[in-house]
Amino acid sequence: MRLDKYLKVSRIIKRRTVANEACDNSYVTVNGRPAKASYEVKIGDIIEIKYGNRTTKFKVLSIDEHAKKANASEMYEVLLS
Repeated sequence: MRLDKYLKVSRIIKRRTVANEACDNSYVTVNGRPAKASYEVKIGDIIEIKYGNRTTKFKVLSIDEHAKKANASEMYEVLLS
């Protein structure tokens, strides 16, 4: 699954266009490297997102094409908030 779609489906970022812009502006890194929106997410990847002064890190636990709101948080584990 593409990185921008994963961020939207897992509800880490609410809109896919916002996720796409975050990737284009190098606010998102995967495994320590800047990632494009087209990056194929794999289980075990570490995603880091920089929001202004804050940095949040997630570990990918599962990849689901469709996730209900209640189950979306089970797709990742928060490492740093």
